[in-house]
Amino acid sequence: MKKILVANRGEIALRIMRTIRRMGIRTVAVYSEADRHSPHVRFADEAVCIGPPASAQSYLDSEMILEVCRELGVDGIHPGYGFLSENADFAQKVKEAGITFIGPTPEAMRVMGSKLAAKEAVKRFDVPMVPGIEKAVTDVAFAKSIAADIGYPVLIKASAGGGGKGMRVVLDPEEMQEQMERAISEATSSFGDGSVFIEKYVSSPRHIEVQIIADQHGNIVHAFERECSVQRRHQKVVEETPSAVVTPEMRKRIGEAAVKVARSCNYTSLGTVEFLVDDALNFYFLEMNTRLQVEHPVTEMVTGLDLVQIQVRIAMGEALPMSQDDLSIHGHAIELRVYAEDPLNQFMPSIGTLTRYERPEGEGVRVDDGYEQGMSIPIYYDPMIAKLAVHGSTRAEAIQRMLQAIRDYRIEGVQTTLPFGTFVFEHEAFVSGSFDTHFVPTHYLPEKIREKQRANAEVAALAALVEWKRRSRTLTVVEQKTSDWRRRSSQ
Repeated sequence: MKKILVANRGEIALRIMRTIRRMGIRTVAVYSEADRHSPHVRFADEAVCIGPPASAQSYLDSEMILEVCRELGVDGIHPGYGFLSENADFAQKVKEAGITFIGPTPEAMRVMGSKLAAKEAVKRFDVPMVPGIEKAVTDVAFAKSIAADIGYPVLIKASAGGGGKGMRVVLDPEEMQEQMERAISEATSSFGDGSVFIEKYVSSPRHIEVQIIADQHGNIVHAFERECSVQRRHQKVVEETPSAVVTPEMRKRIGEAAVKVARSCNYTSLGTVEFLVDDALNFYFLEMNTRLQVEHPVTEMVTGLDLVQIQVRIAMGEALPMSQDDLSIHGHAIELRVYAEDPLNQFMPSIGTLTRYERPEGEGVRVDDGYEQGMSIPIYYDPMIAKLAVHGSTRAEAIQRMLQAIRDYRIEGVQTTLPFGTFVFEHEAFVSGSFDTHFVPTHYLPEKIREKQRANAEVAALAALVEWKRRSRTLTVVEQKTSDWRRRSSQ
């Protein structure tokens, strides 16, 4: 490949382009009118505006993106994550246009894009799954009979869902009809598919995922697990690797299970297999994300791999340059997603201009971002400003390095999740590793952040007062001298 178009924006577009440029391949950026001055646009060798700010008229406009590819002679498309990255129809169109899609096949994406189809494919490979039913349910009476068999509480989930949409917990039979109607309605409006299924609700789950790397020659390896249990609104905020609770024996088993999931759909490229883990450390297949993950930097930091480079080389038909035995974990890495959100107001988006923006630096600190001081956070897209990742020789060192990096990260003009990050990394539950996906509802107290902010303000005021007094004591008094200018002028 000589030229690759990155069908995305912001930090992930910039991160992908940096690797592509190091590989000696030219880059093409596409951008909406809202992103005209974004760093990824300036960084690319070529850039084309593809429409208005709304994503439906720009980053989701597959025909416009393909037209740009034809006009500029593009060899490959990297979709990043979000937008068209898991759109099997788009991947098919790219293939039919004679352009290489840097990702899995459309067929694999279709199988894993439906939770029901994924469960059907995976169950043949003896991968543990949460007890439930692997087909669409619409009849309330039938749903109640399934729930009675597996035991309450149960979880209603949208087959085509993600991000917590179309998901409802049912505690008893009386709630079933109302919750099913809500789940089906939300699934229909969010995904255009009202199919839902039922499975046992794991009450204290951890969310642990495994990075998969698969080439076109049948070679599949896993690059270990990532702990993603600290979430808000069913969406990840903090990720780390390795998990504080995964033992070497469990790591081997869960990694092998993830490889089986990839084999179940003849998977190629990068992918992530997600599992629920209960309080007894039993793990159950949840779903597969058929793309590069937001949290891939932590895996890169502990393995030394450039996952984007590997992904591009797989798309070019190259075999994996390593076997499973060649991979090992070095140290510990943690990532905080820095969102323009107000953690003191239910994580509501905080839109505005970055009046101050200074990145943290230092050993083991990595910032993947797509913003600069003076830029505005647009209302049209996900409000993530950056991914702040750190690496340490131990988990304790990584936590302390993260806390220092948060202190060094200067962002003004919008509210961010940085104070929330400090709360998490100082909390005993996180430090001890004794947490699950209910960390936020169980432990998070916004008033603790307010108290800390007030205390910091008081300390700053006292420091300013002490400095003022110190300077006052050292002020030099000008010597008073009597002038005789009047006497001399009258002579």
